[in-house]
Amino acid sequence: MAPPRSPVEWPGLDGAAERRFSMLVIGDAGIEVRASLPDVRFADVRADRLCYAPARAVVAGTAVNLARCAAARFRRVGVLAKIGDDDYTAVIRRELRRIGAVDHLRVEAGAPNGVSVMLRDRPRGGGPGVRLLVVQEEPPGRRLTAAEVAAAADAIAGADVLVADGYSTLSPVSRAALEEAARIAGAAGTRVAFDLVPHDVDARLPASDMLPVLARADLVFSEAPTLARLLGRPAPSGAGAVRGLLPVLDREVPGRPLWLLRFGPTSLEGVLAYQRGRLLMEYPTGYGAGVRRAGFGDRLAACELYWWLSGGGSSDV
Repeated sequence: MAPPRSPVEWPGLDGAAERRFSMLVIGDAGIEVRASLPDVRFADVRADRLCYAPARAVVAGTAVNLARCAAARFRRVGVLAKIGDDDYTAVIRRELRRIGAVDHLRVEAGAPNGVSVMLRDRPRGGGPGVRLLVVQEEPPGRRLTAAEVAAAADAIAGADVLVADGYSTLSPVSRAALEEAARIAGAAGTRVAFDLVPHDVDARLPASDMLPVLARADLVFSEAPTLARLLGRPAPSGAGAVRGLLPVLDREVPGRPLWLLRFGPTSLEGVLAYQRGRLLMEYPTGYGAGVRRAGFGDRLAACELYWWLSGGGSSDV
């Protein structure tokens, strides 16, 4: 029997020949200003500096970024997010229409939309450079309520997969909304996938707040060092060290999620796929020198979700 193919081999990073499945994404939606500074190292800046460099403003956020990539694979993609009420509101909604995503946005009257700034300094060797991400304090997504999620119960129940991320856990209000979404999904038979971010979540929340969220998930994406630190373990780097983390997951996280653990020099080069007592496969992601960093993680996650819903992880696709 031929070995099972990895998600990068099928359906691949660039889309799928047949659009299947429906996805609902809960997360952030807002405006992000992005710039790369080809001649600047953050560590060298000692005074005010004027830089001319490629810069642009885009509709972004965890929910929008994943939905944009998923639209190349999934038959239907919906976005449930709380946004503000200002001149950017129509821009965000127009971008969802452009990418073909269904708008389940909740608008908070009188509140500004979330704005973030992402700067990346000069590349270092074969690496992408250091990223500085500045996010507006208390963006609207932190105030998504359980009642607003309950109002979208039909959309959750009608999806093949509900995808959420750790930014929703940083506020007690949005954490309760995430718990309600998982409850609705569980009752409806909708699978739940969870992205363990931000990557310094261990410095922001105790493990006791995050472990119940992980236990409810059917699939968890995580950089291996992030997960290790959350569980109070040394951060692994290579595949061998990541394998040493697997028994810890079985002991400390209830349930049987499929873990997709990213590892490598930038925690994006390789993946271990593991599910309670069973190492399914190890595969390269295709990320490396010359590959654009921005958006790569969402492309990878979208292809992994399609692979998983197609039976990947349990049998050859």
